[in-house]
Amino acid sequence: MIEESFVQTMSLTFKLAGVTTLFLLMIGIPLGYYLAATKNRLKPVLEAIVSMPLVLPPSVLGFYMLVFFSPKNAFGQWLDETLDLRLVFSFEGLVVASIIFSLPFMVHPIQSGFSALPKDLTEAAYTLGKSKINVLFRALLPNIRPSLLTGIVISFAHTVGEFGVVLMMGGNISGETRVASIAIYDEVESLNYSAANQYALTLFLISFAILLFVYAINKHFLKAELS
Repeated sequence: MIEESFVQTMSLTFKLAGVTTLFLLMIGIPLGYYLAATKNRLKPVLEAIVSMPLVLPPSVLGFYMLVFFSPKNAFGQWLDETLDLRLVFSFEGLVVASIIFSLPFMVHPIQSGFSALPKDLTEAAYTLGKSKINVLFRALLPNIRPSLLTGIVISFAHTVGEFGVVLMMGGNISGETRVASIAIYDEVESLNYSAANQYALTLFLISFAILLFVYAINKHFLKAELS
């Protein structure tokens, strides 16, 4: 029989991954498009900032977010007093931390997709009098569907498996911030390997299924383009 705590933890994990992925998609499309199109001299700086979570240890990133959003600091205090929003040790804080930590996993595939498109596709759309928004949503995005799918699925899977950042930012509050990766660590510390295996095996199977889905769909898109 599946325990209530297991269901609660897994539900929270996938809720976090779903909300984070949705926000990342809304951020990743315009940001990826800008990085692919711009010739600004500061582009390498912005790309470095986006890519920082790939090289920074999660504990380092989580620590600085914990300090920055703490109510004891100016910005965290302003959020608490003005917006009644406390990000430290809360689900909302996990979402913010996950967005920052998983940002490159959404932006990089989308940027690569836009960069691979032929320039005459955009130019042809503009000559028809289309606005930039119409060009983006009707001409460009449909042609980078594999990149969008890759960004969405990898971001979702990466968020599901987060540990260091969510532990630093959210702690281990049951029903609010205790996601599956934290639960595994908690159960191992308690020498409850059976429960830890239940969480770990579930994440393993889901991650494998997600990756298999991505590769299968991308293969389908590739065959469709070549045919």
